[in-house]
Amino acid sequence: MNISKDGDAAHRERIIISLGGSLLVPDSGIDARFISAFKDFIIRYIELGYRFIIVTGGGRTARRYIEAAAAISSITDEDKDWLGIHATRMNAHLVRTIFREYAHPKINTNPHDLEDFYSAPEPILVAAGWRPGFSTDFDAVLLGKYLDAKRVINLSNIDMVYDRDPRKHHDAKPFPSLSWPEFRRLVGDEWNPGMHVPFDPIASKMAEAEGMEVAIMNGNDLANVERYVLGQDFLGTIIR
Repeated sequence: MNISKDGDAAHRERIIISLGGSLLVPDSGIDARFISAFKDFIIRYIELGYRFIIVTGGGRTARRYIEAAAAISSITDEDKDWLGIHATRMNAHLVRTIFREYAHPKINTNPHDLEDFYSAPEPILVAAGWRPGFSTDFDAVLLGKYLDAKRVINLSNIDMVYDRDPRKHHDAKPFPSLSWPEFRRLVGDEWNPGMHVPFDPIASKMAEAEGMEVAIMNGNDLANVERYVLGQDFLGTIIR
């Protein structure tokens, strides 16, 4: 759906935002400046008639817990997953709290359980991690499948998809657009807790099967995010 060409239809579109924990809680601690700017951004679009599902990641908070536990004791992948899941839920409570006037009071922690969400009148629905073996990217895609949303905005601290980590390789190649098969060749077919990829490989399989579009971009530049929402040129990667 092109938002810029059909305002009325666009305002009925439900936009999913997979909000990276690296934006909410970077290495320096909770980023109140970003959260305040993100709140203003979302509210402005709510007042124009848009609706949002915000799915929070665990980010650095999750990795800190996982690293600490692994340094002290031998832990399983399931242990790592649960630590990450609870970090996503803490971040979700933070987001729901700052959007209290606009958000549904219940945080979704099971994307198969949408009883309250189907008829929720609030313009913001907040979701978090579900269970071991599944990332919040997967939760976002599954919610999109059930709620008939076809676009996911994946916000993190990277500008776009590269063929390798641009922080380590200055000659990394950027990709403004990719097909799902192309993207999946870059990230593989398996997911494990704490892995660093732009979008979860398992979620990618489902997004491809459901005909979804995922936009990867840096959430710190909300003016750039706005350009994508409005159907304008933006810095990032579209996967479809």
